[in-house]
Amino acid sequence: MQNLQNLISQLESKISQFETTNHAVSGGSVGWHIEHSLKTIDQIVTACKISNPSDYQWHFNFKRFLILIVAKKIPRGKARAPKIVRPEGDINQETLAASLSKARENLIGWKNLNKNANFPHPFFGILNKKETENFLVLHTKHHLMIINDILKKN
Repeated sequence: MQNLQNLISQLESKISQFETTNHAVSGGSVGWHIEHSLKTIDQIVTACKISNPSDYQWHFNFKRFLILIVAKKIPRGKARAPKIVRPEGDINQETLAASLSKARENLIGWKNLNKNANFPHPFFGILNKKETENFLVLHTKHHLMIINDILKKN
């Protein structure tokens, strides 16, 4: 989980530029991508914490295999974020700092979760703890790349 912690710190370093946009790169601002990433981490970790590890059963999923194992990259513009992890309302430095704190706090205890703690991903099926961690790292890197491209173009 250390890799995810480092990525969260990178998100934190971009908060001061939360208003920056570049519609040639993304419809969302830097703040939108930060908030979405933090909200995703928080929601997924919460889902894993309340999951029943005995319910987990591995099944082959081609999309999961292709993206998480082979490509190790999420393609841009191919999927839309589920409503539950889409930022709503005003995004500012205070709301981003609160989301950052909430995500970090929720990650406390992650290493103590059962290896079969899980959450149902809409495209990849049910992910266990290790797969979830891999997804969260990949997803956060994906949005950091978009943020960096937004900032690069300005």
